[in-house]
Formats: sequence, C-alpha cells, structure tokens
Amino acid sequence: MDNTNNIEEKDPIQLKQFNSVFFTVIIATYNRAGLVTRALDSLIAQTEKDWEAIIIDDGSTDDTLERIIPYLKMYPAVKCILQTHIGGAAAKNSGLYAATGKYVTFLDSDDQFEQDHLAIRKAVLLEYPSVSFLYGGTIILGNQFVPDRFDHSRLINLNDCVIGGTFVIDRKTALLLNGFRDLRIGCDADLFDRVKKKGAKMMEIDKPTYVYHHETADSVTNRLVAG
Repeated sequence: MDNTNNIEEKDPIQLKQFNSVFFTVIIATYNRAGLVTRALDSLIAQTEKDWEAIIIDDGSTDDTLERIIPYLKMYPAVKCILQTHIGGAAAKNSGLYAATGKYVTFLDSDDQFEQDHLAIRKAVLLEYPSVSFLYGGTIILGNQFVPDRFDHSRLINLNDCVIGGTFVIDRKTALLLNGFRDLRIGCDADLFDRVKKKGAKMMEIDKPTYVYHHETADSVTNRLVAG
C-alpha cells in the first residue's frame, strides 16, 4: 500500500478535537538521515500498537525524506509533515497541533524506545487516569553532562535533569500550555516546570526504557559543551 500521501507540507493546522489513538508519538528531525531509521524501527517494534507517529522534517537538506518514505508506504500510522527549518521546539509544536492521540509523547530522532516503552506507560495511565504527565525512565549513553540551562558555563549531570523524550502528556494539557517555548536549551525542563506550576498531576516512572543517545555529536547540548 502506498501511503506517501501521509506526507504533507506544513500549513496552519486545524486542531483535532477527538482522540483517534491512545498515543501520538512526535519525532522532530533535522538532517539526521543516518539516525532517524533507528528511532523509527524502535517505534515499529513496540509491543503496544495503539499509536500514531508524526514525523516533523524540519527542513532537512540531507536524504532524511528518502529514508522516511519506506515507513510511510508500509505503516499507515506513520505520517510526515515537511516544513522549513524553524528549530526543535517549534517543530515539536507542529506535531502537537497535528496530533489526534489522547496523550502525546516524544521520540528524538537520534534516540530509541525499548520494546515495552509505550506498553508500560499505557498501563500506568490506565491505572491512574487522573495523571496528566509522566516522565522518567532513561538509559543514558554517551556524555553524562549538559550545560545548566540558566548558566551555560556550568555543567550538570543528566541524572539531575528531566529528559524530554520520556514525557507523556495529556494532549489537552499540552495545548493549554501552548506546547514548548523556543529556548536555546532547556525547553523540555521549561515545559516540565510549567506543567508543575499549573498543578497537573505528575508521576515519575523508574523503569528505564527510553534510550537517550547523548553521544550524538550534533546535539545542541554536546555542541555547547564542545564550544
């Protein structure tokens, strides 16, 4: 089946008012053709199948689109939005406004899920329906330090940080907060703080199923550490 019509150019997106799936997985990517297929393979391998994926190709100039097209052809749940390059936070927001899932979660294009990642989180959300925000459960590979978001000259351990890829947020809550703010670093932590300030019920998951590849040289935080 040819699902390349799942590619669309970014236009003003009309907010979806219904929940067609349990999870929307947002994958924002920019010039990571060599890595994005690893992320997608880990999503396809999930034991939990009640999801849609929205890939935001944020103006890639490499062959990212060519790598994505086979997934669009084979998996109707995988969709792609093409847009001019506007940055990671805004790209995630494009996915948020296109989402139809009850909950929105994220998979950075250089990271991957363990096979039971979504299944564990769905079980928690079904058991605790009042929870609006899940986080935690990370396997960190590579550099264990990132710049402090308030003082870029100071390094802090990733174990003391929240990892945005682990976030699972009720879509209505995310929209009420207008998604991510455009910050050089720390947009994930900023969203976490705003969810907490709003008084939404939050829960941390300990089992590590999100594989965070911080050895990727072109990550924003690694570039800051290097330079």
